[in-house]
Amino acid sequence: MHQRKKAIVLSSGGLDSTTAMAIAKNKRFEVYSLSFFYGQRHAEELDAAKRVAAFIGAAKHLLLNIDLTMIGGSALTDQIRVPKDRNKHKMIEEIPVTYVPARNTIFLSFALAWAEVLQSSDIFIGVNAVDYSGYPDCRPEYIEAFERMSNLATKAGLEGRISIKIRTPLMHMTKSQIIRKGLELGVDYSITHSCYDPFPGGLACGRCDSCVLRKKGFEEAMAKDPLPYKTEVK
Repeated sequence: MHQRKKAIVLSSGGLDSTTAMAIAKNKRFEVYSLSFFYGQRHAEELDAAKRVAAFIGAAKHLLLNIDLTMIGGSALTDQIRVPKDRNKHKMIEEIPVTYVPARNTIFLSFALAWAEVLQSSDIFIGVNAVDYSGYPDCRPEYIEAFERMSNLATKAGLEGRISIKIRTPLMHMTKSQIIRKGLELGVDYSITHSCYDPFPGGLACGRCDSCVLRKKGFEEAMAKDPLPYKTEVK
């Protein structure tokens, strides 16, 4: 029996990473889900990541603890207010305070270590350069640079046993295209979580950048977002 190739998939339990994981599974990879508790404002996304890994049928879901609150510098890890009610033009004018310093570099480095141990050459990450909030570590140039570094920095790469590929299937897709792709693959978006600043109990605020982009994506995809929002609850 042919053994499936292993792939590490970074998972936040959100819409993009869940779709990326569904794509990895559809490409016949054996999925290894990797999530982080890095001191973010809430644990809802970690609960969602666990649900998503089970839904996709991941071979393993690994949760690592990294306390980035010791560094701070982000509205997600520090006492900084999460921006609300911004339109897309405002979002791309400047890098928002929800940017976590070097987060994707940190996450991808852990994924790289796990990939080397699993002898996997494929790492999936749901970054997007179209409908995004201006994060520098979501750009194609960054991913290409990290991939080059990965093959220089590992024993497996040096020995030529594996050639690491950072796979970004969503890079050039709009949010609505991502949603349509996920629905085509049978993704249940009701188990995902996107909000940066949820209310107690996990109810999405409906007003942060992530909620705004998600709602706009579902509207443009002409699909119903299965998640309720605080702004819609009387």
